[in-house]
Amino acid sequence: MDIGVVVPQGWTGEYDGWDSRRAWERTVSVARQAERLGFESVWLFDHFHTEPDPTDELTFESFTTLAALAALTERIRLGHVVICTAFRNPALTAKMIGTMDVISGGRMELGIGAGWKEDEWVAYGYGFPDTKTRLATLADHLEVITRMLAPGHATYAGEHASVTDAINVPRGLQQPRVPIMVGGNGPNVTWRLAARFADELNLDWLSPDEIRDAKPVIASRCEEIGRDPATLRLSVNISRHAMKVAGAPRVELLAAYREAGIARVMGLIQESALSDEPLESLATDARAAGCRLRA
Repeated sequence: MDIGVVVPQGWTGEYDGWDSRRAWERTVSVARQAERLGFESVWLFDHFHTEPDPTDELTFESFTTLAALAALTERIRLGHVVICTAFRNPALTAKMIGTMDVISGGRMELGIGAGWKEDEWVAYGYGFPDTKTRLATLADHLEVITRMLAPGHATYAGEHASVTDAINVPRGLQQPRVPIMVGGNGPNVTWRLAARFADELNLDWLSPDEIRDAKPVIASRCEEIGRDPATLRLSVNISRHAMKVAGAPRVELLAAYREAGIARVMGLIQESALSDEPLESLATDARAAGCRLRA
């Protein structure tokens, strides 16, 4: 099982009161430390306001931050966990991720979901459609993005997104495309979209026991369309509260995810904004749990 690190970006309050230049320097430092320690990947959330309530504190935007980290690291993979797709035109998203894959030397992942944080939607002028509409938008956006990342010109006409003879060059370096990771816990729509479009399904905060219960349903979503369930990787975004409990509890948690068949876990340790020790401790626990590190 691989393990990734969500780097500090301010969303959970880890940079409250910080000067933005100092905060940026720390984000870069944590990403480089994660690479040095052998973690497989670094990740960013895609949010504009802090949580749970919006405050006048910084939150770095995910695409621009990842583009910069792509140029400031060498080996570690980079991705979103996960973008709110409606915040950006999907053809533009595909164009950006293809360019970022070139910048990174073929290390990008596109994590994508329907979005949920209402205060951001309203404040930034997106309104806040109901869940059904947000999921339908995600479906149309995945249609556009997968076409844009495939060979040739892209054409698709949907209710919520369309492209007509669209050219996307460069599409990135990875073959057959930049990996797509659909994020969400919805068995009826999201898991079907992952089965149809994604290389990986990212589950949010589910426990190892919940993963075991979910796997037959996820497999059935693949089988509905004739896909081998083994071709859809499963990953988990672990809650920051579980991630920070070092030692035996964290070793047991990571080992339980590995034994449940999870291919990759990632999570934020807020304290990594303040010290190098939290990631060093996580690396020690990850090795004890049988995770792959590349140092």
